Amino acid sequence: MRRVFKTVISIAALVVAVTATAGADPLRWKAEGWRTDFENVTINLERVLSGGPPRDGIPSIDDPQFIAIAEETSLDEQEPVIGLAINGDARAYPIRIVTWHEIVNDTVGGVPVAVTYCPLCNSSLTFDRRLDDEVLEFGTTGKLKDSNLIMYDRASDSWWQQFSGDSVAGIHAGKMLTLLPSRLQSWAEFKAENPDGKVLVPSNPNMRDYGRNPYAFYDTSRPFLYDGQLPPDIDPMERVVVVRRDGADPLIMTMNKVREGSGWSGAGYEVNWAAGQRSALDTASIATGREVGTITVMKDGADIAYDVTFAFVAHAFYPDIEIAK
Repeated sequence: MRRVFKTVISIAALVVAVTATAGADPLRWKAEGWRTDFENVTINLERVLSGGPPRDGIPSIDDPQFIAIAEETSLDEQEPVIGLAINGDARAYPIRIVTWHEIVNDTVGGVPVAVTYCPLCNSSLTFDRRLDDEVLEFGTTGKLKDSNLIMYDRASDSWWQQFSGDSVAGIHAGKMLTLLPSRLQSWAEFKAENPDGKVLVPSNPNMRDYGRNPYAFYDTSRPFLYDGQLPPDIDPMERVVVVRRDGADPLIMTMNKVREGSGWSGAGYEVNWAAGQRSALDTASIATGREVGTITVMKDGADIAYDVTFAFVAHAFYPDIEIAK
C-alpha cells in the first residue's frame, strides 16, 4: 500500500509541475464564480495550485453538533483531537471528522472561532473569526499554496492562508486573523483535562467515511501538491514544532529534539512532549496510526498558540529561520 501511495505522489508531482508552469489564471477563477479582487494580493498567484475539489468541495462544518464526553464511545483513547477551551467552554474536534471538512465554524465560550486542519501540512490552527466589525465565516477554496489550504471568507470572497492566518487575495489582503491557543492531543488527554467538556460528532454519520485516513501513509512519503524548495539537511516530512510569537519570528524545532531532550525551554517558553497520541496520517485507519506523541507549549503557565507540522511546510513559510534539530 505504501508503494501504491508513493506512485500516486509521483504522478501528482508531475501534474503539479505542469500546473505550476501554466501560471495563475484569475480570469478562469472569476469564471468559477469568485468575486475576489485578484489585483489586491500579497503572494505570487503563480504559486497557487488546484487541490482537485472545487470551492466548498471539501465542505466546512457550519452548524457543529456536540455530545458530552461520557456519550462518546467510538473514539480510540489515542486518537488525535483538536482540543480548545475558551472561558470554561472546552470542546474536542476529532481529526477523524475534521480531516474530511478542514474547517469548523463555531462559537466557543462566546468567541466566534474557525477550527482548521490541513491534512497535507498536518497543521491544526484555531482562529478568532472576528475581523474589524465583522464576524467572518470560512470555507475551502479548493486551492493550495505550498501544499497548504487556502480558505476564503464568505462575506467578501477574500482568500486566506491557513498556515499563516493572513489574507492573501481580495479586499482583506494583508490583514491577519488572531490565532488562538489550541492543542493537537489525544482523546484520552482531552478527557482527563476537560471532564465536563464535549466532543464534535458528525451531523450526518454517512456523509463521509469518518475514521478512515484518506491520506494513508502520507507522513512517511513525500510532500504532495508542493512545488517549493525542500529544507536542507532534514527529512521534509519530519514533524516540527512551530511556536507562534506575537511580534516576533516563530521558534521552530523538531519534535525529536523536544522528545529526546525531555522538553525544551528558552525565551520564556516551555515546550514538552508526552506519549499517547497516534498519527492521523499513517495507516488507513486513524485509530491504528503509529505513536507520535503530543506537544504542549506554555509561557507563564498559559497555553501558547503553536503548530506541529512538517519540515517542508515550516521551511516554505519561514525559509530564513533555521529548524533546530
